[in-house]
Formats: sequence, structure tokens, C-alpha cells
Amino acid sequence: MFISPAFAQAAGGAAPSGIAAFGQFLPLVLIFVIMYFLLIRPQQKKVKEHRSMVEALRRGDQIVTQGGIIGKVTHVREDGELEVEIAPGVKVRVVKATVTQVLTKTEPAASAE
Repeated sequence: MFISPAFAQAAGGAAPSGIAAFGQFLPLVLIFVIMYFLLIRPQQKKVKEHRSMVEALRRGDQIVTQGGIIGKVTHVREDGELEVEIAPGVKVRVVKATVTQVLTKTEPAASAE
């Protein structure tokens, strides 16, 4: 009385062909390509630039850390740390990766010829 009979619907068309199936995935592929060029690629470029900036740090560079501390590099250690002078006579150890900006860059020493 309250339940209506269920009728099976007639079968639709044939299964999608190769071109039609590709057409269904085309928007998904386009979204991935757009995301790659707008998000992934610029982020990889930014990471590469930061890595090269950190590798080029040397004694005498004035830097800014992620915490906002401004100081001058007094010693570059091989274990991924810097010794930074933040005030006269006050030196702190800082992880290289936390350097966000180099304010003033020292020129490399001229080679003796």
C-alpha cells in the first residue's frame, strides 16, 4: 500500500569508448597540470633558492632568522649551524635552515695572485 513497485530502467547506451573515457578524465588531468604550474613548481623553485642562499652564507653576512633576530654571522659550522652575534659580545648558535633573509652580503676575499 505505501510501497510502490520498483521498475528496472532500460539499459543505457553502450560502454564508453576509449575517446569518450579519456574525455571524462580530461578535466582531472587539466586540474593536476594547473596545480603543478601554480603551486608545486613555484614552491620547488623557492626551496631551491633558499637552499642556495643558505649554502652561500659566510662570515660577516648580516642575516634575519625566522624568529626575527637580526645578527652578523661570526662562524659557519659544518654541522648545519651558524654562530651569530646579535649584540656586542652576545653570540648565539642558529640552525642554518632558519635563516630567512640575508641583509648584507660580504664580498669574498680576493685571491692572492
